[in-house]
Amino acid sequence: MQTVYVGLSGGVDSAVSAALLKERGHNVVGAFIKIWRPEFIECTWKEDRLDAMRVAVALGIPFLEIDLSEEYKKEVVDSMVADYAKGITPNPDVLCNRHIKFGSFFTWARESGADFVATGHYARSTNVRPTRSNMFDLVGRTCGLLRGKDPQKDQSYFLHRLNAEDLAHIMFPMGDMQKSDVRDLAGRRRLPVAKRPDSQGLCFLGDVSIPEFLSRFIKVTPGDVVDMRGAVVGKHDGAALYTIGQRHGFTPYHFLHQKSGKGFTAPLYVVAIDTKANTIRVSPNREDAAVKKVNIRDMHWLQKPTLPLTALAQTRYRETPVEVSVIEENGAYTAHFKAPHIAAPGQSIVLYAGEQCLGGGIVALQ
Repeated sequence: MQTVYVGLSGGVDSAVSAALLKERGHNVVGAFIKIWRPEFIECTWKEDRLDAMRVAVALGIPFLEIDLSEEYKKEVVDSMVADYAKGITPNPDVLCNRHIKFGSFFTWARESGADFVATGHYARSTNVRPTRSNMFDLVGRTCGLLRGKDPQKDQSYFLHRLNAEDLAHIMFPMGDMQKSDVRDLAGRRRLPVAKRPDSQGLCFLGDVSIPEFLSRFIKVTPGDVVDMRGAVVGKHDGAALYTIGQRHGFTPYHFLHQKSGKGFTAPLYVVAIDTKANTIRVSPNREDAAVKKVNIRDMHWLQKPTLPLTALAQTRYRETPVEVSVIEENGAYTAHFKAPHIAAPGQSIVLYAGEQCLGGGIVALQ
């Protein structure tokens, strides 16, 4: 009998994962990860832990808790704040998976006797044999990461920094399931979290917005908003609080809608950020933020392919994948988009061949 430590978050996905693994005959242990929460935000971790404990009781499995608040603050929050201060938009969910769930928690679980670690992620890990000889320099079989079967819930994007050694000891019971079936299964098994709403946004923020959170850690100063010609058209709250491609969140001076002549503000989009000058550039055409290529830093391959490589890429979660060509020169990687694409610096660019995740990196500042 294999021992599986399941990360119980208090949500329905991890609860159903634990239920399925127990039904399959595994020795299941429920584990709750306590993360850092800022003092100025109403804390919900006690409620989350209580729901996780209720699930463990309902399933008749042991319940353990690990405090990773210090690790979370250092590896996720501090890193996120530092990136925003540079004018780039990080992806804290990727950091959490790499350093917390499949970093500190994974190591602790394995050292505590777990043969496998499982979570409620919608993704699949499997042994895969490469079929395109021009893509992989591999011999034999290796563990791989595949998209989840539910295209609306697939979370492989956030898991691309795992490696084959990790995946050999990871289970994703939700990978083959549709979200609607998960809810139905939770109800039929009378799990106490069957009707709990899915969490939205960053787990430690609650109802606090990103700008409000960042203003507690980053010194932000109002500055100018300029148009594509360099003319000042408004004031912003601090350049570090904005993201490439987002619709404006600043105070315009005077901007009439060009077609109607009515006095409401025309939609404008952030196309450039300069934290040193404390300015943001905007345009009524969001595609002005699109680029033909991006440099990739901190590239991580699940299995390194033969390069140059043509693949599908996502630069945001749930966006429609786009075709790219990836080249390497002196250890530096560049992705060339088939058509200009919006890719915010700091976000992950994740590469796929069909359902298989090849790996990914971080969009670098140009």
